[in-house]
Amino acid sequence: MPDGFGVGSLCGETGRGLNDRMAAERASVVTLGPAPIEPADVVAVARHDATVALSDEGRAAMERSRALVDELAAGNRPVYGVSTGFGALATRHIPPGSRVNLQHAVVRSHAAGMGPPVEREVVRAMMLLRARTLATGYTGARPLVAEALIGLLNAGITPMVPEHGSLGCSGDLAPLAHVALALIGEGTTPAPAPITLAAKEGLSLINGTDGMLGMLVLACDDALRLLRTADITAALTVEGLLGTDRVFDEALQQLRPHPGQVASAANIRRLLDGSEIVASHRHDDPRVQDAYSVRCAPQVAGAARDTLTFASEVAARESASAIDNPVVLPDGRVESNGNFHGAPLGLACDFLAVAAAEVGAIAERRIDRMLDVARSHGLPAFLAHDPGVDSGLMIAHYTAAALVAENRRLAAPASVDSLPTSAMQEDHVSMGWAAARKLRVVLTNLARILAVELVAATRAIDLRAPLMPALGTAAVLALVRSRIDGPGPDRYLAPELAQAEELVESGAVVDAAERAIGGLA
Repeated sequence: MPDGFGVGSLCGETGRGLNDRMAAERASVVTLGPAPIEPADVVAVARHDATVALSDEGRAAMERSRALVDELAAGNRPVYGVSTGFGALATRHIPPGSRVNLQHAVVRSHAAGMGPPVEREVVRAMMLLRARTLATGYTGARPLVAEALIGLLNAGITPMVPEHGSLGCSGDLAPLAHVALALIGEGTTPAPAPITLAAKEGLSLINGTDGMLGMLVLACDDALRLLRTADITAALTVEGLLGTDRVFDEALQQLRPHPGQVASAANIRRLLDGSEIVASHRHDDPRVQDAYSVRCAPQVAGAARDTLTFASEVAARESASAIDNPVVLPDGRVESNGNFHGAPLGLACDFLAVAAAEVGAIAERRIDRMLDVARSHGLPAFLAHDPGVDSGLMIAHYTAAALVAENRRLAAPASVDSLPTSAMQEDHVSMGWAAARKLRVVLTNLARILAVELVAATRAIDLRAPLMPALGTAAVLALVRSRIDGPGPDRYLAPELAQAEELVESGAVVDAAERAIGGLA
């Protein structure tokens, strides 16, 4: 696996906030060439507008393969994408005089997406990854094509890419075609210095998995931050519910040494270390054990961590790949292949969506337990100031439950929904783009569910006063109270939930905990 693709590298050592700053500083210039690209570089360019450059090695590799394509383009031997049509039209021979037009025509015809624009960070990640593939020298494109993509990135110009159009096989054809359309000076966001494509270059710009890969890399970055946050909110809930920390003991985790479970339990154990609330009922408590949603938090979040490790490994291998069809090999052959099929990425996105949905589902169960007077061990109903007059967090829980329900629907895999296209030439497709799109929604929903748990658990801890929380949880409580008031009569709740969501999304929750107790796994 290329350096930098471990799970820890996807979010840094101290949460997204500090990681983002470090990534932006470290990757002030991201250089593209034949070597794999690191996830932190993708994040730096996609989210922080880091500068991009083509390396000398990349330029030389592109020039070598371009010479082979120019030789083939001057001859009459049929070569897919150089002297033939595309897809089901691959048997059509294209005369030399029409081959430049062929490359522009494929871009125009394939820029056929519909729907709302894709997020800026996704388009930038896709552009960067396509430029990096061109820089491997396996596509046969000229250096000026990669430099044109790099120029748009560095100028902050983001082509409009509609959400719908990719089936994730022959790569992300429609999304990448909308980017390529800008390069030739057409579409809604034309490049200020358009280029004229030569033989094969139109196909090389659109025949990649870069949209799916870009979204997976960004999702992995987000997922680790959210899994760390889930450990924090679980620890807060343990205190809020007068739960025990004994189940997180390291010896118990080693009896079932799944790496993610061990890491999650270690986080919760450290977060609860020194808690007066936990110590207050360590002895003579009639309860034998906590409910599954509390006791099994590391098992569920840990399984999600292990899923993230798998997804990160898939992203690593794809980021070390050169995806095009055909490819120009070092021995001079130009060969068709099936490497554009997005199955590895689609399956990874679907798997990660299932895992994230389950982390949200168990968090919602903890929220419900804190609000239920029959199960919250002394807390007021719905954590309300005056139950009956006040409804407390009753409807905040409804919101979390609605998000869990949506995530369950989105956890259904997109990758099993293949539809044949292109006159049955492309008779099995990955739906990887759709898998990546819904993964982004699942992670956004998870952040909101954890935000509701954050609000509920911190309110529950306040209601346990004068008992004091642990050092790590106290730091998070202080952060929340700097933005959101503590228990009291009912007030307009939506802005408070939005504040909590921002604390989760920005990495501030993780940063606060780690400043108090050191880096989390």
